[in-house]
Amino acid sequence: MSTVPTQSPQTYPIDRIRADFPALQQQIRGKPLVYLDNAASAQKPNQVIDTLADFYRHDFSNIHRSVHTLGERATAKYEAARDTVRRFLNARQTEEIVFVRGTTEAINLVAQSFGGSQFKEGDEILISAMEHHSNIVPWQMVCQQTGARLRVVPINDHGELILEEYQRLLGSRTRLVSITHMSNALGTLNPVKEIIDLAHTREIPVLLDGAQAVPHLPVDVQALDCDFYAFSGHKLYGPTGIGVLYGKRELLEAMPPWQGGGEMIRTVTFEKTEYNELPYKFEAGTPAIAEAVGLGAAIDYVEAIGWDHIAAHEHALIEYATEMVHTIPGLGIIGTAAEKGAILSFALDRVHPHDIGTFLDHYGIAVRAGHHCAMPVMDFFKVPATARASFGIYNTLEEVDQLIHAIKEIIKVFG
Repeated sequence: MSTVPTQSPQTYPIDRIRADFPALQQQIRGKPLVYLDNAASAQKPNQVIDTLADFYRHDFSNIHRSVHTLGERATAKYEAARDTVRRFLNARQTEEIVFVRGTTEAINLVAQSFGGSQFKEGDEILISAMEHHSNIVPWQMVCQQTGARLRVVPINDHGELILEEYQRLLGSRTRLVSITHMSNALGTLNPVKEIIDLAHTREIPVLLDGAQAVPHLPVDVQALDCDFYAFSGHKLYGPTGIGVLYGKRELLEAMPPWQGGGEMIRTVTFEKTEYNELPYKFEAGTPAIAEAVGLGAAIDYVEAIGWDHIAAHEHALIEYATEMVHTIPGLGIIGTAAEKGAILSFALDRVHPHDIGTFLDHYGIAVRAGHHCAMPVMDFFKVPATARASFGIYNTLEEVDQLIHAIKEIIKVFG
């Protein structure tokens, strides 16, 4: 069992937090669920579930143009959620907060609107070798459309971005840097402030993919001075189908709409259309109204726990898990960056990660097995896939012990 003491309830109320998540109260194959797939999507607390249910029961309506009571209620809650996000990111204005379906849509929006209108043949977009496919493919698509070129900053054997190579690749043709704040496949936390400052010395804008970062650490877009920041609600203990694109107002105002339709217009004739003001210019059609309200509730929930408490708790989890897996012969950790979040990707000799995932499920343990939408990372480390245990606010050191015990049982079975 644990050789590292758990935090006391006075410093981290783990029992109360776990009680807030109904999914954690169930059994899988006769064993208590150990949910370690938070990097893919986190479970939802009662506070979010109840907010969604209450909204659908009492306040649901389409928003903005309604003059009836339900429409006014729904609009008020939707826009209150936008202001909650503004506060969460410390953006200057709510106009800089665009609701989208998720991180993927946010990056595609920037690629097509900013990139499609700004890039030309010979221009360069700079990304890193640890990116999720959602921060690779949209840039490849806009490169095909515009003749721009994608450049890739290499990583080292620990899964860390090689900053000297990043500096070397920044050049007169670089038009945008798009970098993950925290790697979903490796857990690496990038030195994003330094990355942004170096780019800004050349007046190059920077987009940060914050999908993995926002559940684990506070983000201040003004302090970072990033130009765009993207994240999803479902990894932040909120609903699916909702995400956020933050953009500096001057950039968003200069960008053309990405999609056309309702809400993003001011006036329409058959001859021309006048577009709406920010942020509605980028929110065509009926938005994910209830999901935005649920995201606001998720943010309130996480902030009530406190970032210092969350950071200390998750640091204890990943430190202990790393210590314990080092005692298992034949297990290799993929991603050993000095600055790392609560993600443990690993491989076992002679056991495919899919078999690991299937076997662990028989112990009630949910992990992710595969390439994690980061196939270039797998190619770099010369593995077909990894098993990934990713931790969140409700996980415990005892669950780490259960994971370690199950891995040892896998080794016995597979020899």
